[in-house]
Amino acid sequence: MPDPDRPLPLTVTSDRLRQAREAAGRTGIDALLISPGADLRYLTGYHALPLERLTCLVLPVEGDPFLLVPALEEPAAQASPAAGLDLEIISWQETQDPYAIAAARLPARATIGVDNRMWAEKAMAFQAALPRSRQVLAGPVLGELRMRKSSQEVQALRQAAAAIDRVHARMAEWLRPGRTEREVGRDIAEAITAEGHVQVDFVIVGSGPNSASPHHEVSDRALRAGDPVVVDIGGTTAAGYCSDSTRCYALGEPPAGYRRLYEVLLRAQRAQTDAARPGITAEELDAVGRDVITAAGYGEQFLHRTGHGIGLETHEEPYIVAGSSRPLEPGMAFSVEPGIYLAGRYGARIEDIVVCTPDGAERLNRSTRELTVVPG
Repeated sequence: MPDPDRPLPLTVTSDRLRQAREAAGRTGIDALLISPGADLRYLTGYHALPLERLTCLVLPVEGDPFLLVPALEEPAAQASPAAGLDLEIISWQETQDPYAIAAARLPARATIGVDNRMWAEKAMAFQAALPRSRQVLAGPVLGELRMRKSSQEVQALRQAAAAIDRVHARMAEWLRPGRTEREVGRDIAEAITAEGHVQVDFVIVGSGPNSASPHHEVSDRALRAGDPVVVDIGGTTAAGYCSDSTRCYALGEPPAGYRRLYEVLLRAQRAQTDAARPGITAEELDAVGRDVITAAGYGEQFLHRTGHGIGLETHEEPYIVAGSSRPLEPGMAFSVEPGIYLAGRYGARIEDIVVCTPDGAERLNRSTRELTVVPG
């Protein structure tokens, strides 16, 4: 029987290349240039490192696609899922100009979609090699494809969420008065890989007044009895999919007023995860929790959007934020993470990853959302 916690090898097929070419053509783009990063991994399964030598998937709307790789990297490319696709792998030698090789196979006058994470020096080298071309971002094309997760991708996210839940379940091992945030953070980072990730993406341990800083990381502040502690952690699994979950802890009894703040936040976060469903817009879902927090008098202390999409990257489309009229659709995966922050005092954030289903939503993180009190 398959182990539900073991990362699955994801199947990448040439359908993704076809879908990307068709989507590019519909937007008036003649070719896509995709360098190492999440877009390349999504389209080909090749997890290439971003190095000074050019690696690039060239995906013309008309014509054959090819993957251009340095000769030094060809063995890795041939060993990747890209070798099993309807895709030519072309290696280039140190004395060759890879940009000229790509340009020779593309129309001189073309609209070129450049992936959003391509290094500026590479984008400018392509512009020099294709001086009559027009460069636009490929993100709007590829973001639309990556936004709706397949059942395989949802299972990969489910496994990533379970792995990060196991780390949160161990938090009492590390949270103690006298230990610094940095010391706790090191222990958490080791646990992230031990519990099923291949990479630690971030560790936030915000104690006491630091819990009121949403993007605080770690510091040399020593934890104290009574401290609220915000722990926001995430990593990447072997399948390439990310986890991201925030929970709140208290070292003994928290300060006066903190429990009331936390109960408001918990009501807001539960209301939002319950409201997630096909058809609700991103801004409507944002408002569900924001209205609860505002009614309780903390509206100005909810400082950020409700959430972000997640998949091969921790932050990707869709973004759950005021001003976004995008309706949610089945397969969209995103965080729901309202927060309340009282500067100089304390703060709290609760975050789950949610996947929109045909008739509602599935909350992937299963660890308790209640305030967890550990001995102080």
